Amino acid sequence: MPRIVKKPEERRREIVDAAHEIFQKQQYEKTTMQDVMDRLGIAKGTIYHYFNSKEELFEAVIEQTVREYIERMQILLDETDGNALERLRVLIAASNVADEQGQMLEHLHHPGNIGVHTRQLALTLSKLAPLYAGVIQQGCEEGVFQTEHPLECAEFVLAGIQFLSDIGFYPWKQEDLLRRAMAFPALIEAQLHAPKGAFNFLVEQI
Repeated sequence: MPRIVKKPEERRREIVDAAHEIFQKQQYEKTTMQDVMDRLGIAKGTIYHYFNSKEELFEAVIEQTVREYIERMQILLDETDGNALERLRVLIAASNVADEQGQMLEHLHHPGNIGVHTRQLALTLSKLAPLYAGVIQQGCEEGVFQTEHPLECAEFVLAGIQFLSDIGFYPWKQEDLLRRAMAFPALIEAQLHAPKGAFNFLVEQI
């Protein structure tokens, strides 16, 4: 049987996809590089040509997951009409990564994965903030928001919410999480100089 030779980018994507499936089904700690090799029927030299360790492979899976998530958010935003507040509401409602990455996020919350977790959140922020900034700029043009720094506002709000609501960074108490969630609408309104009550829908999602 002739040996199948795949392009490097195709082979790498195949390895990442297989690892993603395995990580979703079983605990990260119990997964080995051999599991991925067995799934694809490839040699040790092949997988280690692309990834030096399981940790490096796991990080590649996270990066791919974030990239695909951002692509879906961009498509959703492109397909959503309406004013800036309506589009922001749709974007925020769809930005809950936890439902789709539940098992993956559990792995990220493991103390040993804090480095990868931090990079995952930073990567998500860097890719997601421009989408929010575009809608904020729309709101400024509509006269709903007032800011000369739409991108920085988006980064500031997203970074604050991520850190202050992510128990993977710190085991926040439930009362602290609720207290912050109740304050987020007013804080975002102040940041964007938005109409009073414009972001009260965030509290409705609690």
